[in-house]
This record gives sequence, C-alpha cells and structure tokens, in this order.
Amino acid sequence: MILETTMNPRRRLLLAAAGSLLIVRPAAAQMTIAGQTFPATMRVGGADLLLNGVGTRSVAWIDGYAAALYLSRRASTVPQVLATPGAKRIQLRMLQTAPAKEFVKAIDKGFRRNTPQAEQPALAQRQAAFDAQVMAAGQVKKGDVVNLDYLPGRGLVFSMNGKPGGADLPGEDLYAAVLRIFLGVRPVDERLKAGLLGQPPR
Repeated sequence: MILETTMNPRRRLLLAAAGSLLIVRPAAAQMTIAGQTFPATMRVGGADLLLNGVGTRSVAWIDGYAAALYLSRRASTVPQVLATPGAKRIQLRMLQTAPAKEFVKAIDKGFRRNTPQAEQPALAQRQAAFDAQVMAAGQVKKGDVVNLDYLPGRGLVFSMNGKPGGADLPGEDLYAAVLRIFLGVRPVDERLKAGLLGQPPR
C-alpha cells in the first residue's frame, strides 16, 4: 500500500501500460491434431517462425493429411498472411498413402480456382516445374513430411522428409498462389483453411 500511495501517478500509468502490452498476444504453443503434434516454433531459412494454426484435409470423413502454417508473426486473415514478411512454411504430414499424381491434381485444381486468371500465364512455367518435382516423388506415403517453404531471395522450396525435391522456384507470386490453394476463396478444404488461420473448428 505504501508503494501504491507514494508512487508518482505518471509512473503508475506507464507501468500499467507496459503491463497491458505484455499480455496483448499469448506465447505460441504447440498444437496437436489427428495425432500429429506441431511445435510452437520452427527454424526456417535462418528465421524462427511461429505456429499460426493447424488443420486436416478430409474427404468422406477420412483425414488425408494434417497441416500447419508457420509465419514470422501471427495472422488471422488471408491478406495478413500474404503480407507477412520473411520466410513462411506450410508443413503437411501425410496420414494416408496416395500416388503423387493425385497430389499434383489437387495442386493444379487449387491454382486454377484461386489464382486470378490474368496472373496464371506468368505462373504457368513455374507451376509446371513444381508439378514435376512432386511427380518425381512417385508416391506420397503415410508418415511422409512435406514442407512447402518460402525463402526470401530463393522462392518456393519443396522438400520431403528433409530432402530437397529440386531446384528453388523463384517468385513471391508463386508462393502466394501456393498459399491460396489452402487459403483462397475456394480452398482445398474450408475447415483446413479455418484451422490454418487459427480459427476455432466449425
């Protein structure tokens, strides 16, 4: 009580304001979904990224994969995600085995549905190169871990189980198109989109 009555009122206000700033954003926490636990942070391209959200891609009540989005700062809307600077990562953990060609079909469908038509010609060659990298895997097996990374100065970096899938594919526009597969107006899965944006399950 002595401190409370003798402290300079201005100092009390400054301390109160500082305290409120400390609790604006809770610390990142790991998340578990479909038996997969994603850590609170990941080191990507020399940067520590925060777990933004997780979700599953489901078809007819079967979970195909669990996914997580990592960013340099948290985002709750698609424009915020696209505007977030620095490295980014979408990590997919496969819960079923499927031919790589089925994965490529989903990628191409996502591009067509969510990339403005005027932007598609400029992306076509790099999209085809990305498709080729995925096809080279032959099969995406249960337990595989796929990383779709954006690294400043390098572009899209595809890897599976920690091994690079091919050459870097340059352009922030290409990675934005990849993000829209999961987060666009017609995403691959609406519940997955909500989860990656950190929204509660519907």
